[in-house]
Amino acid sequence: MTLALFDFDGTITTHETMPDFVRGSISRRRLLLGQILLAPLVIGYKLGLVSGVLVRRAIVRFGYSGVPFAALDAAGQDFARNYLPGTLRPEAMQRIAWHKSQGHKVVVVSGGLDVYLAPWCKEHGLDLICSSLRHHKGVLTGHYSGQQCVLAEKARRVRERYDLSSFSAIYAYGDTPEDRDLLDLASRRYYQWQEVSAAVGR
Repeated sequence: MTLALFDFDGTITTHETMPDFVRGSISRRRLLLGQILLAPLVIGYKLGLVSGVLVRRAIVRFGYSGVPFAALDAAGQDFARNYLPGTLRPEAMQRIAWHKSQGHKVVVVSGGLDVYLAPWCKEHGLDLICSSLRHHKGVLTGHYSGQQCVLAEKARRVRERYDLSSFSAIYAYGDTPEDRDLLDLASRRYYQWQEVSAAVGR
């Protein structure tokens, strides 16, 4: 059997969608205040001085602490249904359809959140490995549940979920150097939709 691993943001979609989800699911008051308070972190990220992991953790902490999980879940369902369809790359959806037609197991491996990725993947019949937010008694804590599904954590979770030795071939698709650990799992690697012989950045 063949395994096909797809990064989501920028690979299946035309751009990063998590920032769009955050802007649409956080109250206007928190969003405006957060833009001011978190501006130094965001600037540091754009300058390459602060990691994306740290920035996302800070945004989640500020934006979602104390928010009812039901509200986030509803926002995720709406985002998957009404926003994501307009962001999809035709070539990505064609490649996914090809893998499925060949009977391959297709998995989305993303740092994005399950509240919108799970309904989207369910609609398209895809497996999912991604990040999720912790909640207690129906209220978000402002923390990730476990590690963010990025960088080496992507590869670790894939290995945890699947016995890679049981697959005759493994495809992987990514669009940034942050996907190199995922690409390293594969025998056929695609970076920005071009097949490469080795993971980018090694």
